[in-house]
Amino acid sequence: MIAEIERLLGDAAESLLTYRAKGISSEHLHLPGPDFVDRVFMPSDRSPQVLRSLQQLLNHGRLAGTGYLSILPVDQGIEHSAGASFAPNPMYFDGENIVKLAVEGGCNAVATTFGALGFAARKYAHKIPFIVKLNHNEFLSYPNKYDQVMFGRVEQAWNLGAVAVGATIYFGSPESSRQIQEVSEAFQAAHELGMATILWCYTRNSAFKTAEKDYHLAADLTGQANHLGVTLQADIIKQKLPENNGGYEALKFGKTHKKVYSELATDHPIEWTRYQVANCYMGRAGLINSGGASGDNDFAEAVRTAVINKRAGGMGLISGRKAFQRPMAEGVKLLNLIQDVYLAPEVTIA
Repeated sequence: MIAEIERLLGDAAESLLTYRAKGISSEHLHLPGPDFVDRVFMPSDRSPQVLRSLQQLLNHGRLAGTGYLSILPVDQGIEHSAGASFAPNPMYFDGENIVKLAVEGGCNAVATTFGALGFAARKYAHKIPFIVKLNHNEFLSYPNKYDQVMFGRVEQAWNLGAVAVGATIYFGSPESSRQIQEVSEAFQAAHELGMATILWCYTRNSAFKTAEKDYHLAADLTGQANHLGVTLQADIIKQKLPENNGGYEALKFGKTHKKVYSELATDHPIEWTRYQVANCYMGRAGLINSGGASGDNDFAEAVRTAVINKRAGGMGLISGRKAFQRPMAEGVKLLNLIQDVYLAPEVTIA
């Protein structure tokens, strides 16, 4: 297992597998483990029903009982268009095959739309935990706009057997204040019904991209988005892997501290991701990083993301396009490879 991980990491294997974090010590983190719900969430205000839902997520699939998550998310049919998402593999125009891939791939859960899960509910809701994505950026309006709007109600998700609900907020966008209010109300309703909550904490503002660099994936900005997400009582935070740092300083807005750059989140991807975990209340809300777009080096990129997330103190990976934009057998292989990183005892906390 570790030999394959090292092979796929290539020249970066030593840097990623042996690095020791110098910024925020792992001693301060609430790390994933078999007792995560008891240790972290039991003292919280979450109800017994929410605790049960969180435990259902953590007790399913190949990673069951480890405290880690491997989730298959497929909302790209709305977020990017069905053609752009499913033309590479047309079988996934049928939402049932999305659920089948998650089952065959040994995932903890499948996260997708009301439509896909509604058609599959009676056949699969008792076989794999459902996560319903409540809002989407619909991409058919012309000219295109970038706004997350609700596609249904929390009660609908509960009625089709969902264990959790998910939502996206575009932090930094003009619409973010309304999205914060909508998602806050939805997450309260979900908790009242006993479901867990997952927030896609994305940054979006054209000003975040300068002539020199794109700071949408800066560790400091994405970290603050995570902190806002946990404040909204998200139980799990979904975030993209950071690619740089220094967004606050370059864009000259908001407030930060020089220690963020000189000590806490210095120039290494594990340090940047550790800073994302720290902003999730030191890991009380689990950080799951997204796998990114499909490309020529999907297996290597998926392993790299998983290693960084695990060693930083994250809770797992939520990878979609890399898995479903290829034949099902290959998609299962990729999902299992991601899971192998979390099952490998040699990949330790940095």
